Amino acid sequence: MDIRKVVDGQRERRAFRVRKRVRGTTARPRLSVSRTLQNFGCQVIDDTTGKTLVAVNSLEKGLQAEIGYGGNCEAASKLGKILAERAIKAGIKQVALDRGSCKYHGRVAAFADAAREAGLEF
Repeated sequence: MDIRKVVDGQRERRAFRVRKRVRGTTARPRLSVSRTLQNFGCQVIDDTTGKTLVAVNSLEKGLQAEIGYGGNCEAASKLGKILAERAIKAGIKQVALDRGSCKYHGRVAAFADAAREAGLEF
């Protein structure tokens, strides 16, 4: 049996378990977190319309110089502050955190704490 199929299936099940409880509405959109070994990204999504309202990624051209390597907690916390500023500018104060298949630990926790400090409510 291919181990990659097993691991991918486990990841999909974990993400589904989280996502079935977290739905983004117009009043409280979903904050989806995407984490890879070398990069970090997130977006605020309104699930009723299926639109991404605000997004930030460690691969953005203007942010790469400021963030540097995107695979550490320091970069995740900087992205949390940037996302919170963009969301507040867009009129979004409350979000529902969708951590996907990731544990609330390390980079995900650093990102969430920085976003809370910058003014977002989870």
